[in-house]
Amino acid sequence: MEIYQLRTFLAVAQQGHLTQAAEQLHLSQPAVTAQIKALEEELGVSLFDRVSSGVQLTDAGKRLVPDAEKVLGSARGLIDHARSLQGELRGRIRIGTLVVPARLRLGQWLRDVQRRHPLLEAQTRLGLSRDILAEIRRNNLDCGFFLGRDSFANVTAITLTEIGFCVAVPAELADALNHADWQQMNGTPWLGVSPRSTIATMTQELWRTHNIAPRIVGEFDDEATLAELIKAGLGMALLAERTAKRFAADGAFVLWRGGEVVIRAPLQFIYPAEREGDPLLMALRESLKTIWDLP
Repeated sequence: MEIYQLRTFLAVAQQGHLTQAAEQLHLSQPAVTAQIKALEEELGVSLFDRVSSGVQLTDAGKRLVPDAEKVLGSARGLIDHARSLQGELRGRIRIGTLVVPARLRLGQWLRDVQRRHPLLEAQTRLGLSRDILAEIRRNNLDCGFFLGRDSFANVTAITLTEIGFCVAVPAELADALNHADWQQMNGTPWLGVSPRSTIATMTQELWRTHNIAPRIVGEFDDEATLAELIKAGLGMALLAERTAKRFAADGAFVLWRGGEVVIRAPLQFIYPAEREGDPLLMALRESLKTIWDLP
């Protein structure tokens, strides 16, 4: 019996489908099928039954899942222990980052990591919060940043700070909306935001809270684009407070109610819960806590 066979067994059990498990493991479906068959032959029991939606665990399979999880956990613990004995941490860490690196204190953080662990290599990948979360769950990223709230099943999240958001308004609408309430904002076009973006989630939450449904113009996926389109007069949108005030100070657009913060969202650092104790991730986490002055 091989460790990789147990990893495949648990992936299929979690996904309930051979193809989806294969995608998660970056294997072909025949390879997954062959590993499950070999494991069944060695154990002498059938682990899965085929059903219309894919596969489901047999009674024996259900009973063996906790044992497989324990074995994999022990294997990960062995790897973590071995790494800690090597003295100097080394390796590559894949980090999901958001569009504004200064907001993440990314430069300060990675400089501190490099100073403490010169053999660690950081690799960043830019994305939206929910894309980063999905890639971490697929093991395509080791860790990353997430702006907003989520249940974070099987993911550890550390809150770094709370970020306020303001409503940015095209300059030509400033006089008309200077004293407007939320109902009056209903008649003004808003810029649409990619549903994978936290800004879209917060915008929808505000609209539900104030019972409005404005006309949406387009669909865009980053703050820099939103700011440029607000400046051009295409519509209004939520922007992070610091970004909004910087553009407003240059006269690019105006802020509703003088820059009132209408909603807040936590900025969080996330990584797989199963990798708690991984020396590489723990080193990144401790450095991050230092940069953000966290306990």
